[in-house]
Amino acid sequence: MEIYNQKILIVDEDFTLLQLLKTRLTILGYETILASTGKDALISFRKEQPDLVILDIILPKLDGYEVCRTIRLDSQVPIIILTTLSSLSNRITGLELGADDYITKPFSPSELEARIKSVLRRYNFQKSLSPPKKKKIQISNLSIDMNDRVISKTNSKIKLTSIEYNLLRLLIENAGEKLSRTTILNNVWGYTPERSVDSRIVDVHISRLRSKIEEDPSNPDLILTIRGTGYMFQKCN
Repeated sequence: MEIYNQKILIVDEDFTLLQLLKTRLTILGYETILASTGKDALISFRKEQPDLVILDIILPKLDGYEVCRTIRLDSQVPIIILTTLSSLSNRITGLELGADDYITKPFSPSELEARIKSVLRRYNFQKSLSPPKKKKIQISNLSIDMNDRVISKTNSKIKLTSIEYNLLRLLIENAGEKLSRTTILNNVWGYTPERSVDSRIVDVHISRLRSKIEEDPSNPDLILTIRGTGYMFQKCN
């Protein structure tokens, strides 16, 4: 059995669930920190600096959306939302706020453990990557410095989440090539889609990325939609 040693913050008001996840993850070697309110979650996050956060949306005092938004102000640590809220609008909101994955209750603990492993693997791999060969790309008023991870438009810096940066990097490194949603999900999120909503994760992040870098997000000319396939970044000269 593989043993892991990363630190995970689990946020849920269900004490029984907290103890269940603590027991299972501790057996795997993870260090766990527990919080039952949004306010306590942020206090623990700042104090403990976890490697990953498992976050419910329905929390007292401060809901999970606000916790996610606050964490994303200055950290790209992976966040997995684990909640009973299963509508597409809830999923989209969570992902747009910067969550890396979204799992609905009731859930399989084994699936959650696999997702944790996948998200951490992808996050650590991306941090270890050497800078891309092509340092800077200039497209009209958009400047992309892949080495320093600085993207600016009309000389104003654009703040990207870790997922958005990794998505943009994948598209640019494969400019001119059609990438399926499955390929994108595999390379950026680290797992193969099992449900249609998994592929929807890609669409949500593409839309968010377009809103930041495209001149006209409703009529994009950088990130192109390939009908029936996925997406493609325009070929750069």
